[in-house]
Amino acid sequence: MSLLPFARRKPAAPPSPEAAMESLLAGFSIEVMPRTAEKVEDFRALLPAGTRVYVAHIEGTPIEDMVRTARRIAAEGFPVMPHFPARLIRDRAELADWIARYQGEAGVDQALLLGGGVATPAGDFDNSMQLIETGLFDRAGFRRLHVAGHPEGNRDIPGGETALMDALRWKQDYANRSDAAFAITTQFCFEAAPVIAWAQALHAAGIAMPVHLGIAGPAKLQTLIKFAIACGVGPSLRVLQKRAMDVTKLLLPYEPADVLSDLAAHKAAHPDFAVAQVHFFPLGGIGATAIWARDHGGAAGRPAAAITG
Repeated sequence: MSLLPFARRKPAAPPSPEAAMESLLAGFSIEVMPRTAEKVEDFRALLPAGTRVYVAHIEGTPIEDMVRTARRIAAEGFPVMPHFPARLIRDRAELADWIARYQGEAGVDQALLLGGGVATPAGDFDNSMQLIETGLFDRAGFRRLHVAGHPEGNRDIPGGETALMDALRWKQDYANRSDAAFAITTQFCFEAAPVIAWAQALHAAGIAMPVHLGIAGPAKLQTLIKFAIACGVGPSLRVLQKRAMDVTKLLLPYEPADVLSDLAAHKAAHPDFAVAQVHFFPLGGIGATAIWARDHGGAAGRPAAAITG
C-alpha cells in the first residue's frame, strides 16, 4: 500500500516594497504645535481619517493655547494626544487642571507622558513615572497613555541606557496592571539598524509595549541637522552628515524613504517586530509630511477629505 504524497505548501511570497510601505504607514500619527496648527486650514484635506494628532507642549506655551488647538483638531474628527511634560507642570493641582481642561473642553482621553526636556523642573515633577503615580489619569478614565522611548539613548537622562531601560520596565509593569492601552512613542532617527537593535533589546528585557517610531518628515537638510542636534539624536545623525558632504544632495530636501523602506522590509519579514506604527515629526511642515505620506503610503496616506468629499 503506497502512501499518497503530500504536496509541500509553497511559502507565501513576500509583499512588494510598495505593499510593505503601505502596511508600515497604516495608522501613522503626526505631531503639531499650536503655532503650526494655525497654518493648516483643514486637517481633513491632509490627514487620513482617524489619524492621531499629538499636540506638542513647548516651554512657555499657555495651557489655553494647547487646549484650544486640541479642541479645534478634535472638532475636525481626529483623536488628539496632548503632551504632558513632567518638568513643566508645577504640582498635582496643575496636572489635575490640565487633565480637566483637555477632557472637558476637547474630549481628550489619551496623553503622551514625558520628562519635558528642560534642565530644571518647574515644581514637583521630574519624570513621567511621577505623573503616572498620581493616579489622576486613571481616575479621569484616560484610555490610552504613551511614554517616551529613545532608540539611540538620551544624553539628558542620568544613568544612560541602564536608567532608560529600567524606566521602561517600570512602565511595562504598570501597563500590565492598567486598564489603559500603553505604547512607546520614540524620538526620531534616520537609520533602521539602531531601531532594530533597540527593539531586540526591548524584547530581551521583557518590554512588550508596542512602539510608535518617530520619523522626521521631509525637510531641508540644514533644518533637520539643527533639530537632530538639539534633540540629541544619536549615531543615525551620520546619515544626515554624510548627505551634507555630497554636493549633489546638499540642496535637495531630505525624505525618509530609505529608513522607512528598510524598516518596512524588516517588518514584512518579521511580523512580531515591535514597531507597530510610525509617528511623524513634520519638521519641514505638516503639509509636506502629509503629502509625502499620501504619495508613498497608498491607501494609508489618503486624506479624509478625499474619501468623504
